[in-house]
Amino acid sequence: MNDFNSVLTLQKMVFDKIEFERIGFKNTKELKFELQVQIGSDENNTYKVTLVLKGTKQDEYNIVISLSGFFEVESQENLESKMIQDLINKNAVAILMPYLRSELTLLTAQPDTDSVVLPPFNINKMFENQKA
Repeated sequence: MNDFNSVLTLQKMVFDKIEFERIGFKNTKELKFELQVQIGSDENNTYKVTLVLKGTKQDEYNIVISLSGFFEVESQENLESKMIQDLINKNAVAILMPYLRSELTLLTAQPDTDSVVLPPFNINKMFENQKA
């Protein structure tokens, strides 16, 4: 069964910031948002991956959610650096996305507000676009 374990392990996860600012009342305008991904590492080979979602529904609310996951990659000496980067860039982001999606839905499930569910993202395409 150990053959199926991932070398990428989520050690801990925290919400750094959760902010909902009411501006006005419920309306039919669309929520516009941007998603930022920040990746860093320390000398202990722990990788910090932060997702920051900033959104505005004009004349209704602004929202900011920041979520950080701390990941470890086992057996790094046996892996190529490109493989490690792909694991961190794509898999770590994919692991964190359901938590971000859930928090956005919870925050927008307020009185006189339509609850929002983030659409699925093609994480591979997202990183390809960042390189271009």
